[in-house]
Amino acid sequence: MWSKIIVFLIAIMGITYIFFIPDDPVSTKIMFKLIPMLLILVFAFLQSAGESNKYKILIMTGLFICMLADGLIYWFIIGLITFLIGHILYIVAFCPIKTSTIPKWAAILLIAYGIAMAIWIAGTIWIKGETILAFAVILYMVVILLMGWNAFQTANKFAITGAILFIFSDSILAINRFIVEIPFSDTLIMIPYYGAQFLFAYSIHAHYSSTLKNLLK
Repeated sequence: MWSKIIVFLIAIMGITYIFFIPDDPVSTKIMFKLIPMLLILVFAFLQSAGESNKYKILIMTGLFICMLADGLIYWFIIGLITFLIGHILYIVAFCPIKTSTIPKWAAILLIAYGIAMAIWIAGTIWIKGETILAFAVILYMVVILLMGWNAFQTANKFAITGAILFIFSDSILAINRFIVEIPFSDTLIMIPYYGAQFLFAYSIHAHYSSTLKNLLK
């Protein structure tokens, strides 16, 4: 019952932030940006974890760090570092529950995508003479792709879909900031971003359910 109410509130507050909150004042923009993430944290807390409590704690910590990053991204480098920590926490959460190897098609796509984006985005930054930022972007790309790689190995469809959405969201953010201004970029960034975080939260229940089924076999 409570979970359904929280899901409804996440959707309402996410739509409110994306489509109705103006860019100024920035403090109001940040406040409304954080509300859906706070609700996703509550939703994660309500998920059954059973013996998978460590996974739940790591996912919730990752959600909290990403929520902080949402506000800190207005100071780009600080926000980038904070998001990096969030991705690392998700990797740590996914690693112990690997149940299969990553499909070859997914591995090829992730590697090809990472190389292409590194050449395009980091290369553009490098040409502008911002060497340190170029290396920081490459490091970020490596970490987020590792997050996706480990998500595939969990065989948890919610974690996998969440990882794909997160990669897409961050890619739009990077292209919009460093390459070319994308129309409706905030919408294209935030819808998959909130979706990714919600799916990570729901993956707690999915992981618990799959673990329970295995124990009952």
